[in-house]
Amino acid sequence: MLFTRPTDEVLYDALIARDPAYDGFAYVCVTSTRIFCRLTCPARKPKPENCVFQDNVAACLEAGFRPCKRCRPLLKYKDQDPTVSALLDALEKEPARRWCEDDLRAAGYDLSTVRRAFKRQFGMSFLEMARLRRVGQAAETLAEGGRVIDAQIDAGFESGSGFRAAINALVGEAPAGLRGQTLLKADWLATPLGPMMAIVDDHALHLLEFADRPALPNEIRHLKERSRMSIASGRTPVTDILAAVLDRYFSGESSEFGIRIAGHGTGFERDVWTALQAIPAGETMSYSELARKMGRESAVRAIARANGANRIAILIPCHRVLGADGSLTGYGGGLWRKRWLIEHERRMAANRKSSVAG
Repeated sequence: MLFTRPTDEVLYDALIARDPAYDGFAYVCVTSTRIFCRLTCPARKPKPENCVFQDNVAACLEAGFRPCKRCRPLLKYKDQDPTVSALLDALEKEPARRWCEDDLRAAGYDLSTVRRAFKRQFGMSFLEMARLRRVGQAAETLAEGGRVIDAQIDAGFESGSGFRAAINALVGEAPAGLRGQTLLKADWLATPLGPMMAIVDDHALHLLEFADRPALPNEIRHLKERSRMSIASGRTPVTDILAAVLDRYFSGESSEFGIRIAGHGTGFERDVWTALQAIPAGETMSYSELARKMGRESAVRAIARANGANRIAILIPCHRVLGADGSLTGYGGGLWRKRWLIEHERRMAANRKSSVAG
């Protein structure tokens, strides 16, 4: 019988109890620290609203989380294969190293053997894992207030165009395969906080995320799967409207967007996203306050997960939700951006009040 992953509530209880029965079937990603752990990790337990559960190590790394140094979730498998053990130890010692095939050959490894071993245990190659580790470190650079260019270089890209082209390669399709298909169009929009990727059709916006968000490649794949549509580089009138709206927003002119957003997500997630859009610019709210506003006081954790599942940055303003104590909580675009957006909107709100009073 196939193993069906328990609910997040069950997994959180298992995390608190360090229940070994669930070890290896799920991992916890802690949004406040950007670390992922085994459920039996001895470290101090995070708050439930800061927990995202993933089925495997690959999903944790693709979402931009780095492995815990206490429970060492990558090394759990070290006794199963000496090749995997040795390379994981090497990666643990040098997570920022830009590994390549020549490095593996020079160390005496057979490339196909390494690839099969890692794919079998983690669902990704060693080089893919090493690259995701660097991307995770780049995300930390941004979360700590670092520059986008530093994060780009840390992730292994020498140029901004290369940084963006890496994701373009994920959304691009061979011309022969596009004939007769309905397409989503993906393009880059420049903003003061760094480039953003917008994916649209002729009528609505499907995705808007910062280019250096570690989970972006995974989000694009999920969008393609959910929509059953191919994605190609390009623009539609929706892209042009979005660019103009963002220009007005970042210049402080307006926080009104008025763009149609495609109906992805579950019914509950869409309800949460609608509630987020009802929070006025310049104001913030905790998860529990949002739950009360929705009349779902017992669904705080579910609301936090729906908040994290939002794929439309800024327009669906998940950055306006804070921790119960008023602290900044996890934000896919980086906490430094969340802080910037909140302060920017407070200034806009203050300017509007001054204009009305004048």
